[in-house]
Amino acid sequence: MDFKHISVLLDECIEGLDIRPDGVYVDGTMGGGGHSLQIVKHLSKRGRLIGIDQDINAITAAKQRLEGYDNVTYVHKNFSQIDEIAQEEALYQSGVDGFLLDLGVSSHQLDEADRGFSYQHNAQLDMRMDIRKSLSAYSVVNTYSQEELIRILRDYGEERWAGRIAEFIVKERQIQPIQTTFDLVSVIKKAVPKGARSDGPHPAKRTFQAIRIEVNGELEILEETIKKMADLLNTGGRICIITFHSLEDRIVKNVFRNLENPCTCPRDFPVCVCGKKPVLKVITRKPILPGEEELKVNNRSRSAKLRIAQKL
Repeated sequence: MDFKHISVLLDECIEGLDIRPDGVYVDGTMGGGGHSLQIVKHLSKRGRLIGIDQDINAITAAKQRLEGYDNVTYVHKNFSQIDEIAQEEALYQSGVDGFLLDLGVSSHQLDEADRGFSYQHNAQLDMRMDIRKSLSAYSVVNTYSQEELIRILRDYGEERWAGRIAEFIVKERQIQPIQTTFDLVSVIKKAVPKGARSDGPHPAKRTFQAIRIEVNGELEILEETIKKMADLLNTGGRICIITFHSLEDRIVKNVFRNLENPCTCPRDFPVCVCGKKPVLKVITRKPILPGEEELKVNNRSRSAKLRIAQKL
């Protein structure tokens, strides 16, 4: 199995983590192990890496890539389960010196046609990053109400034609279930007016993004998880998060900002009385973006943004 995935903003992440050789690091989205390999190369024998991924194919590929390193623990879970992972791996005792999250879909998942992530390959509608889960893209497309479909297309896809696409999906599935990615693309193309299809990205891009986010619960878990990770960090430890669309980036920016300045007192109070102390210091006032060289070799990095914060 060839788990192909080019690690995005690799050098920037390693620099951003400011790795301590004897430290404990968590790669919450291990993928094929590209970032993990660079982290573990910076660790001494006493250092430790915990690699988490909900995709069993990613874990298998990462084990092959990191073969020979015996200070790596592989965890087949979602990074949102950091509480139980911390319990199992004694992270409450040791603390963590750095967390990395890369919130993109891996190239492998997009290119594996039968996973149903891509509007460019025909496959059964699936989109589950963790195949143990029951909710799939097929369920969303064929069972969600028109109102629910509008909500996810608008909120998660920022799709201006959300109403029409949802209406066309509901009409189509009354005739027969929408089974495949190309079935769904066909419905979307009918719903989006021809003039709107002629410029900009593929007309199905935002809908596929929205359904993927819904299937995998990507946004609802993010805010709480960042807070839990911040609690686990040792003083001076860092969180590096790569996002790929504005919704994720906004959540990361706001959570970092709120943890940096958690005071809830009215602005005209002369002193703070709420007692909430800053937890993090934001390192990146503006996100770090891929450079020209990276964009040349990996077009999928185009929308990537890296934000970094440090535990006070």
